[in-house]
Amino acid sequence: MTVSDLEKPAELTVWPGHTPAHVADARSFSTLRAALAAAAVAIDTEDAKPWIITESGDILAPGWIRANTGSRRLQ
Repeated sequence: MTVSDLEKPAELTVWPGHTPAHVADARSFSTLRAALAAAAVAIDTEDAKPWIITESGDILAPGWIRANTGSRRLQ
């Protein structure tokens, strides 16, 4: 992944931490930067497990997102 990927589209899927796993929220974002911001909010406020797929096919797991967005949660 490169810095230019931050301005490319990305898909965010948020798996809730408190409801059955079959309930997920999937959204498209015009930029990876926006998807990362939404994922960080989901971790901090919803106890969620976000996964992001970038336009180039990289898959960003919840641990990677936590480590690279400054999320406060360490679950």
